[in-house]
Amino acid sequence: MPAMIEITNAEKTFTMHLQGGVKLPVVRDVSFDVSAGECVALAGPSGAGKSSILKMIFGNYRCDDGRIGIRHEGKWLDLVKAEPCRILGVRRSTIGYVSQFLRAVPRVATIDVVAEPLIATGLARETARGKAAQLLQRLNISERLWRLPPSTFSGGEQQRVNIARGFISDHPILLLDEPTASLDAANRKIVVDLIAEKKRAGVAIVAIVHDDEVRRAIADRIVDVTSFAAAA
Repeated sequence: MPAMIEITNAEKTFTMHLQGGVKLPVVRDVSFDVSAGECVALAGPSGAGKSSILKMIFGNYRCDDGRIGIRHEGKWLDLVKAEPCRILGVRRSTIGYVSQFLRAVPRVATIDVVAEPLIATGLARETARGKAAQLLQRLNISERLWRLPPSTFSGGEQQRVNIARGFISDHPILLLDEPTASLDAANRKIVVDLIAEKKRAGVAIVAIVHDDEVRRAIADRIVDVTSFAAAA
């Protein structure tokens, strides 16, 4: 299968402006690729830089050096050099992202929170809501909750809404940051099944998962990020 992500010698250092400009190296020489239909799991201890690498791929963090190549609309795009408007375009059509925590506009109904990525692409609202309803039902979010804002939900319910929002689009690349951390065994199994379906559809996935059983179930390869940890 063709590569969808190619990362070569990527580096990230934070500058602590409130502490006199102290430099805090995070990762260096990050190099790996991900093919269509493959799930690569990032492993390593807390603080090793796993989430930072995901945010570099998503464009939330700018790399200081190296290359992050993304196959976007049939062509390679280096996110390190891309303008912000290009990165926004990549997020709309190429890269989906499930973060650890749901960030949603207050007072917006759950079904609209989940449907929004499809509506943003031009899909009719009712069609998008129909797809959102199917995912919410599959993830065991009771229909009586769909009209309520997810800020009123439990942690596990919010995470399932977060997963539904991240999985609803047909992006060819999907980034997952601890998607099953707040879930019980039954709902973890549902997420594992959703990931398997994405892989069969040819989606390239990069995941952070601390649950060994889930990691074994979804990962085709494991990349140990401790080899990328930057010494301060």
